[in-house]
Amino acid sequence: MAIDEERFRFKGADGVEIAGYRWRASGKAPKAAMVVAHGAAEHALRYKEPLTPLIEAGYAIYAEDHRGHGLTASEAERGKLDAQTVIGDLARLTERARGENAGKPVIFMGHSLGSMMGQGYVLDHHGLIDAFVLSGTLDMITAFSNPRPPAAAFGDKSREKFAWLSRDVAEVDKYVADPLCGFALAPETLASFAPVAQRAGDIEEIKKLPKRLPVYLFVGDEDPINRELAFFTPLVDRYKAAGMSDVTAKVYKGGRHEMLNETNRAEVVADLLAWCDRAIAR
Repeated sequence: MAIDEERFRFKGADGVEIAGYRWRASGKAPKAAMVVAHGAAEHALRYKEPLTPLIEAGYAIYAEDHRGHGLTASEAERGKLDAQTVIGDLARLTERARGENAGKPVIFMGHSLGSMMGQGYVLDHHGLIDAFVLSGTLDMITAFSNPRPPAAAFGDKSREKFAWLSRDVAEVDKYVADPLCGFALAPETLASFAPVAQRAGDIEEIKKLPKRLPVYLFVGDEDPINRELAFFTPLVDRYKAAGMSDVTAKVYKGGRHEMLNETNRAEVVADLLAWCDRAIAR
């Protein structure tokens, strides 16, 4: 099935132009939309291929290159962003998705750094979405209290730095070869997540969310970001303790950080599609 791709620019609240993308199946009216927030040191175009089954199933996918990333950033700006500002950009992108798909459900999905922004996004902008997905995610309060970079004890020496991303050697090689991937985040970028983490870790804030908002969290149990699930389980538990009635957590045995690019990606994406279909059916 052919896929239509639109590349566009939209303005953040401060007037900065953000690179945006929309993918949808040719000649097929979308049944829903999904807004995707990518992770650190990567870019939105990496999500077109793994999410193709969702596009073919009728989901219009919207994504942006965050500030400091992809086609949004100059070389000098690479790795520099303010978390709360990007959350605002994602809200504007969601408004565009809702406007172009009037009356259709909208799902937010954030991966890794995008999932951290997502935890803040949902507190202020849950009225824009009908379901909420976090991939390669963690509980920021627990993680920030135990700082340590992810281990890279996988693969051969030539790929060791990024082998923690996936067991699929070809996918790791693609990441390494991509000039828009693999850079370091500026210290001020990481610092900007502190206030987001404080709110996202406050159960009283989470209690303000709609109790029936469908939430799906999926990770690999060998993703060093979540420290053998020690940084993942508290997040799941907090959503449930806050009274969220539709929380699904999926853990893939042997999976590393990028489950959408893992060796069992077909299973992962099929599970994601099945969950999305169930969520929008409500």
